[in-house]
Amino acid sequence: MLESADSASPHAHRTEEQVPDRTEVADRTEVPDRTEVAARTEASDRVSGARRFTPPTWLVVALACAGQFLVVLDVSVVNVALPSVRADLGLTPAGLQWVVNAYAIAFAGFLLLGGRAGDLWGRKRMFLAGLALFTLASLGGGLAQADWQLLAARAVQGLGAAVLAPSTLTLLTAAVPEGPARARAVATWTAVGAGGGAAGGLVGGLLVDVLNWRWVLLINVPVGAVVLIGATLWLTESRAGDRRRPDLPGALLVTAGLALLAYGIVQTEARGWTAPATLVPLCAGALLIGVFLLVESRTADPLMPLGLLRRRAVAAANAAMFLSGSALFCMWYFMTLYAQNVLGYSPLEAGFALVPGSFAVIAGSKAAPRLMRRLGARTVAGCGALMSAAGFAWQSTMSVHGAYVTAIMIPGVLMLLGAGFSGTPLASLATSGAAPGEAGLLSGLINTSRTMGGSLGLAVMSTIAASASGPLTTPAALTSGYVAVFRTGTGVLLCGALLMFLWLPGRGERAVRAGR
Repeated sequence: MLESADSASPHAHRTEEQVPDRTEVADRTEVPDRTEVAARTEASDRVSGARRFTPPTWLVVALACAGQFLVVLDVSVVNVALPSVRADLGLTPAGLQWVVNAYAIAFAGFLLLGGRAGDLWGRKRMFLAGLALFTLASLGGGLAQADWQLLAARAVQGLGAAVLAPSTLTLLTAAVPEGPARARAVATWTAVGAGGGAAGGLVGGLLVDVLNWRWVLLINVPVGAVVLIGATLWLTESRAGDRRRPDLPGALLVTAGLALLAYGIVQTEARGWTAPATLVPLCAGALLIGVFLLVESRTADPLMPLGLLRRRAVAAANAAMFLSGSALFCMWYFMTLYAQNVLGYSPLEAGFALVPGSFAVIAGSKAAPRLMRRLGARTVAGCGALMSAAGFAWQSTMSVHGAYVTAIMIPGVLMLLGAGFSGTPLASLATSGAAPGEAGLLSGLINTSRTMGGSLGLAVMSTIAASASGPLTTPAALTSGYVAVFRTGTGVLLCGALLMFLWLPGRGERAVRAGR
């Protein structure tokens, strides 16, 4: 907890006032009244006592996990609602993709700024601000009457999530000391986040079938209000202790660069890779990312200190999370489309189809700390990526008349169990040994890597699916596109596993293990 210079022990103040130098007493013409000194001391004691209040660890973990659940839920909850959204608002296939990507790109682009803001201005304050913005944007999206209104609301949701998400992890790591207890807490945070992504299909399907697609966004309003009240009452404030200005230009540059890259990739579906409508945004996006790196290398208070990437654990964990996220993020999108567009499932049936995967990712996340004690973080992360790759390879054998058990359930369980195994050690490695002023930044960085990889991965995979399926929208053509996506994802995850085994710190290095 932050202790400012004027909040020193009240007994120290009494010593200075009650035992002054004798020569100073002789020269004084006025002596403070004893009642005035006592009043000041009593007030100081009250302030000090208030600052010493610490909420129970389980309560901090519960509130942090609730915030993370909402953030991740909204990445996937809209997937099963996309056909209904398209019918109601008249979105094009590319527009449907932007319902997902508007959220993901704003989320990824501002995560680093959100993490830094929490370090500078207070983690509780940013948690509350991000959650309030996220909740209001959910209300706006649920009431949208035109496609641009929905896309704008989704982008604002992503901004709110970017402010909220880093604080969920830093509040948790500040409340739990490094070691086995923190590994268990991070595993719970990872499991809840992964469970939010897995539960999105079920929650979305239920809401669309029973009510309508608008409730996949409106449901955030009462839940967000409850978490806001709880966080206001029970969380305590903490920050890194300095008042540097956040790097807003850096945040705008990286967000604009990501958006242009994603837009350029989407354009390849209709225009090809050599058309000006594709090349201009791709080149502009790459230029802005380059300018962002230049600004970060020269500014006094960078959004992303490039020196952090010289740490092996940080660089390797973020690179691995980027690759994993680029495949796993779009898995929900294409699995729900396959279930509805090819197998003919209703939104609710599509949501139920992914329930076994929901339990698998939670089980993997909770089992990871125990495995980390025995095998080390690198081995657990790499084996998790290999398991996910096996699930992707199995899913790539899908057919038009696939049976539920072999076409969805078993490959889904493999993909998500592996994701649970790899997510916890990567998050632990990426945030291990963080100084107080770096906690929010490193938390934001690992979330940025996952979401940035996911948003760009979705744009690339959508283009691959469209190229493989061609202009036809028959079940057979759509299945060809989905097969191409999961084959590509298999290759990406195998590359990610190789990177983890070769680059992540091993047991004899600065590895983070739950039993340490």
